Amino acid sequence: MDDKTMRFSVGDQTEQQIRMILVSVYDALKEKGYNPINQLVGYILSEDPTYITTHNNARNLIRKIDRDTLLQSLVKYYLSN
Repeated sequence: MDDKTMRFSVGDQTEQQIRMILVSVYDALKEKGYNPINQLVGYILSEDPTYITTHNNARNLIRKIDRDTLLQSLVKYYLSN
């Protein structure tokens, strides 16, 4: 068995792009009466786009973010604050 640690690298989307998309999706979910946090968590866990409304193009926007990149960004933000 190989004991070397694997390195994981994600895409090059900027934190600012990810933030802008998340805010837009959050706002669209809120406008439609959903609990945005619950819907985003559902999407992140399942990668099922139906958790995200099509209102204001939110579903297409969220799919522009690679899920691994999104998770990395969230963990990075959480641990840096």
